[in-house]
Amino acid sequence: MLVRFTKMHGLGNDFMVIDAISQRIRFNADQVRQLADRNRGIGFDQLLLVEPPTRPEMDFRYRIYNADGSEVEHCGNGARCFARFVRDKKLVMRDRIAVETARGEAILNIREDLQVEVDMGAPELVPEQIPFVTDSRSATHRVEVDGQSVELSAVSMGNPHGVLVVDNVDTAPVNTLGPALECHPRFPKKANIGFMQIVSRSEVRLRVFERGAGETQACGTGACAAVVAGRLRGLLDERVLVHLPGGDLEISWAGEGQPVMMTGPATTVFEGQIYI
Repeated sequence: MLVRFTKMHGLGNDFMVIDAISQRIRFNADQVRQLADRNRGIGFDQLLLVEPPTRPEMDFRYRIYNADGSEVEHCGNGARCFARFVRDKKLVMRDRIAVETARGEAILNIREDLQVEVDMGAPELVPEQIPFVTDSRSATHRVEVDGQSVELSAVSMGNPHGVLVVDNVDTAPVNTLGPALECHPRFPKKANIGFMQIVSRSEVRLRVFERGAGETQACGTGACAAVVAGRLRGLLDERVLVHLPGGDLEISWAGEGQPVMMTGPATTVFEGQIYI
């Protein structure tokens, strides 16, 4: 089957985006892994599918596959690219777009400057729902890993995150501690692991080792989780500028029970076709 696709990125977090409304297509995990291969395929961090909604009040269904073929619940950078894609393809002409995800409903707003604001929903802080194995709910937890004890915050933004505060993200052990914590038994569904450096109460630096993808240039849900973790620890104000390797995101969170708002760019790289 010949499949049309668009390659996009949100701050370097790159995606293969496919209109699965005008093209009827399904992928298995092997096909996703082949397409994600940066030497023999298209190459991407995640594959995004635009599908018809299952509920009449929604505009689209938004599905996300990691480079390893696993389907995941949410992706903030992907949501921004999804919004620009459906507008650029004239699948919808509104600035406010309602989409279904594996987590639930997400609202995407395209601003006049073409930055996309995403209502990421309220963070999940109950350990059983993240999920994270612990005896009690707390802003931080001690976790034994690779012969050391580290302190992290456990948060779900529709996908599980562990957030560590570090002195310097440039020297943080992202490529060793990241995969060890990603698969730690206290995260039964694995987790994205964020390494956050506090610059000020309104500014942080962040690197994220993503579940099923490895370290990426930017992680939208990771930026949201980091700000939530910093707010729970009393380290950050309501509005925070997050510096990721690929660029900056604006994250705001008023507090528990309130949605996290994320604003940032989405860029189209090229269009193509490939036989599946």
